[in-house]
Amino acid sequence: MEFRYLGRSGMQISAITYGNWLTHGSQVENDVATQCVRAALDHGITTFDTADVYANGKAEEVLGAALKGERRESLEIFTKVYWPVGPRGKNDQGLSRKHILEGIDASLRRLGTDYVDLYQAHRYDVYTPLEETMQAFADVVRAGKALYIGVSEWSAEQIRAAHGLAVSLSVSLVSSQPQYSMLHRIIEPEVVPTCEELGLGQIVWSPIAQGVLTGKYKPGEAPPPGSRATDESGGAQAIARFLNDETLTRVQALAPIAGDLGLTMAQLAVAWVLQNADVAAALVGASRPEQVAENVKAAGVRIPEDAMKAIDAALGDSVERDAGLVARSTPRRRPV
Repeated sequence: MEFRYLGRSGMQISAITYGNWLTHGSQVENDVATQCVRAALDHGITTFDTADVYANGKAEEVLGAALKGERRESLEIFTKVYWPVGPRGKNDQGLSRKHILEGIDASLRRLGTDYVDLYQAHRYDVYTPLEETMQAFADVVRAGKALYIGVSEWSAEQIRAAHGLAVSLSVSLVSSQPQYSMLHRIIEPEVVPTCEELGLGQIVWSPIAQGVLTGKYKPGEAPPPGSRATDESGGAQAIARFLNDETLTRVQALAPIAGDLGLTMAQLAVAWVLQNADVAAALVGASRPEQVAENVKAAGVRIPEDAMKAIDAALGDSVERDAGLVARSTPRRRPV
């Protein structure tokens, strides 16, 4: 396993980080989820990312149970706050001081730990003053319940404003967690340069584009039975935008590039995001332990420049590059 510093912080994390967004507590049984976590540990992964909203808290519970008995100091556990959780009452959401301080305590109970290494704002809250949000995060850190703070799917402007407040509050804002893959590159024009300037590292999610970059979805064919595209509990909606014949045809052109490098298409996709020096880790999930074993082989791989150019040529204009989509991903109404 390769380890990288998270932004300018002194904390190192595994370049392949295990995430349990669409699996634990929903798509796979708890015992299989535990097997996946054990496989991650066996292959050198020490960093685990979750969120309170995943399966309405169940994902945190499953992860905490799977990690029970491990030396806490040898792990990096990340979670997030923002989306509605619990009974979805009027204050069970957003980035208010009330929800953040109550949210961290609930997450720690579910995870079975005294602290998380990174506590992240899962989206930007346009209805709560940023000063209130950042003061609450600072208090979480000072209480010893989180070591660092981060954001997810924030625009460059939002990140810059939060960083300024973090500096004034003497807390470490060290990371951004955006979607990033060969097919989704909207962070490159603005978010990545801003984070590089301010010292934030990228922990990128969906590096395999919800499974599309594995090549298993073929143009003109129905999705394979049991695949994410057939999961009506959330997976199908997440992957739908990639499932058009033009994109799927272009993705198939990546197969010979991966083959020439001795990689599977999934490994090529993960290695591609890790090629970006500002990316500290690629988040990968799994519904089977074998998937973990495959993904970790991307750690430490360097893709030659000619192969990088061939990837760009193969995908062409199917790549989403609109930087404006980052800001537009911020919910404009309170989550309910």
